[in-house]
Amino acid sequence: MCYKLGRKMAISPEDIRARIRAALPDAEVAVSDTTGGGDHFAATVVSAAFVGKGPVDRHRLVYAALGDAMRGPIHALALETSTPEEYQRR
Repeated sequence: MCYKLGRKMAISPEDIRARIRAALPDAEVAVSDTTGGGDHFAATVVSAAFVGKGPVDRHRLVYAALGDAMRGPIHALALETSTPEEYQRR
């Protein structure tokens, strides 16, 4: 859930993870707050929904899952997206 910090809205890593999982139920999702300020995050998303999609389309799927949070509380999101097979090859 988003919450206010003074004038600035913040969102938790858990909320980001839940929103992505709601849109991509099979996804393994790890999210971290990279600055501690509730607006800069890094996420790793592994999903079969990414099979056959390039990086831009994968990111669009994640951005769509986050909806209005991408225009509000999330200022920056570093994304790493993989299919399960790609993730296993690492």
